[in-house]
Amino acid sequence: MRIGQRGTQTRLWARKGTRPRVVRQQQSESAYIFGAVCPQQGSAVGLVMPHANTEAMAHHLQALSEAVPAGRHAVLVLDRAGWHTTAKLPQFSNLSLLPLPAGSPELNPAEQVWQQLRDRHLANRCYDSYEQIVDACCDAWNAFTQIPGAIRSLCSRRWAMVPSASVMS
Repeated sequence: MRIGQRGTQTRLWARKGTRPRVVRQQQSESAYIFGAVCPQQGSAVGLVMPHANTEAMAHHLQALSEAVPAGRHAVLVLDRAGWHTTAKLPQFSNLSLLPLPAGSPELNPAEQVWQQLRDRHLANRCYDSYEQIVDACCDAWNAFTQIPGAIRSLCSRRWAMVPSASVMS
């Protein structure tokens, strides 16, 4: 998810009959949040990167692979961004990448997370510097992941829940 000085404008509370103004910056510094959630465990892994490219995605996959408990396997649901589907990405034995059909963001449970981060923390803001953008992204991600049950509530889909081996026996 891209966050920057030309950020998202969204709804806000205002007195009836008033028209609130929101400043939109002309600078173009930005950062990208790479994140993955596990609705079953209620856990998440996130990185804030300066670019959305294959190298950044490789770092994200490495962090995700390290976070997967020993003896477990994670399936990462992805859209078809170029850096998600390139053959140049490293392979990890405990990760499988599952690209979604083109034009179907509603099938990606993590899209709900991005919307929450925008609505609650990152929209309608001005940033003085790249460092301020990174700090805001980190604060938003950390605040969201600390809300008990938020990941499970927003991202669980019956069709995507895979029972663990211990549940099936």
